[in-house]
Amino acid sequence: MAKKITIDPVTRIEGHLRIDCEVENGKVTNAWSSGQMWRGIEIILQGRDPRDAWAYTQRICGVCTTVHAVASVRAVEDALQMEIPLNAQYIRNLIIAAHNIFDHMAHFYQLSALDWVDIVSATTADARAAAALGQKLSDWRGNSPQELQAVQDRLKKFIASGQLGIFASGYWGHPAMKLTPEVNLLAATHYLQALEYERKINQVVAILGSKTPHIQNLVVGGVSNAIDPNSPANLTVEKLFHIKTLIDEVGKFINQAMLTDVAAIGAAYADWTTYGAGVMDYLCVPELPMDTKGTQYELSGGYLPAGEPDGKPTAIGSQKEKLLTENIKESIKHSWYQGDWDRSPYEGETVPNYTGFSYEDRYSWIKSPTFMGKPAQVGPLAHILTLYLAGHEPTKRYVDNTLQTISTLAGTTVGIEALHSTIGRIAARVIRAAVLHDTMDKQWQALMDNIGKGDYDTFNSPVFPTGELRGVGFHEASRGALSHWVIIDNGKIKNYQCVVPSTWNAAPRDSNDALGPYEASLVGNPVADEELPLEVLRTVHSFDPCIACAIHLVDGKKTPLSKVKVL
Repeated sequence: MAKKITIDPVTRIEGHLRIDCEVENGKVTNAWSSGQMWRGIEIILQGRDPRDAWAYTQRICGVCTTVHAVASVRAVEDALQMEIPLNAQYIRNLIIAAHNIFDHMAHFYQLSALDWVDIVSATTADARAAAALGQKLSDWRGNSPQELQAVQDRLKKFIASGQLGIFASGYWGHPAMKLTPEVNLLAATHYLQALEYERKINQVVAILGSKTPHIQNLVVGGVSNAIDPNSPANLTVEKLFHIKTLIDEVGKFINQAMLTDVAAIGAAYADWTTYGAGVMDYLCVPELPMDTKGTQYELSGGYLPAGEPDGKPTAIGSQKEKLLTENIKESIKHSWYQGDWDRSPYEGETVPNYTGFSYEDRYSWIKSPTFMGKPAQVGPLAHILTLYLAGHEPTKRYVDNTLQTISTLAGTTVGIEALHSTIGRIAARVIRAAVLHDTMDKQWQALMDNIGKGDYDTFNSPVFPTGELRGVGFHEASRGALSHWVIIDNGKIKNYQCVVPSTWNAAPRDSNDALGPYEASLVGNPVADEELPLEVLRTVHSFDPCIACAIHLVDGKKTPLSKVKVL
């Protein structure tokens, strides 16, 4: 007989997510994904100046901040059919890549690693044996016996004090944990080291964006960065070379620690390449524009139906293609909104109508996006698969090298099809960090070369004609395909809708009752202990949920919702 289990809230994510599962004979047989907050940012924006929208939408989330700012300015620029100066494109691209790398590092180490790494087990490891293993995998300088011993001593002090701090509430000793004490110690060491390199890559965002989180340098028409080689108050060559130093330092950690960590974990959990595939229709959008009109991109987009491992994705070469703009719809059949429709976001509405949680009817504040009438999985896995099958050389190199390392460690051949899984989704995120790091070198050099030609332009002034204008801004964010849709009427926002990655992936059933990606990915997952459903969390965490992005809360009457006392 099937037993229902509920995880509410799911932790180590952003926002409020509830997951319900039916478990029978040790496997998940059905699942429901429910966003437990309402996002009302669209209503806040109605009637406002479109040039201000990016500053509001960036506040949807405190983690994926720059992504909404980028999508928002692109939406307004698309409505106005603007061109963007090359310097502004390159500066935006550097911020985009740096923020995405930070996000991927934080997800891999701080948000998902503890589903696979047993911190308590690491205290029993032989530090010298762990160091020898690390040095066998790579030349990372942080794998010395002294470094690992120091980390182990810190962990022992945590445990002896009875306060595990950041490692509290873990599933330590769970039967699904498989890593040896030495691998656990190695991963725990890199977990702590990653914090420093996350800080370094975020410095790139802060230098170019004026601050982080919530950058301040974006404007409709470009960026507000003033380029002046002779003024310390502006963006100088010295600052740009400092950025290059930070990029290089972070690259060493990605290549010598992150990539080897995900290979070691993937090899130990090779059985997890058979769980968590779910929706295998993949969608990603082109990113990092390399011209003023947004017709050439460093990283292509595409649509890959049914996860065809030997096929070719339908190429999406530009963010302005009708294939994108005319095939995205949202359904509210199972969402707490007024009505029952399946519409383009341009005609979308955000009118809340809470009717209670019902497995058969409505059970989430998240809408249900579809592409060509079907749910689609978005995120690093979608991006890496489409780039790989499109023949993108850096992606092919990183994927092939990672799979080869996993195969060697596991003692069996692990192919590209293994990426259609929970563990594959995590590996794709790490690989995407490496691909984005490579692109940062190219973006940095392109910016330097363009400045060297004497071009200091960073902004084109927008002009708002009378009448109604429509625009959509796409961005391949760290969690996947993001789009902001705006209708401008006589210079003011008439309608605004955000279709975000976690809306795609955390969606409830659509108008045809097809399961959303989270839901579908959970079906068939093992559950060793119904009271400690670690395996369910592994698959949900592999998507890196950001439910604050999928939903947001506001009281239209401006009634205080809570009070916080700061001591």
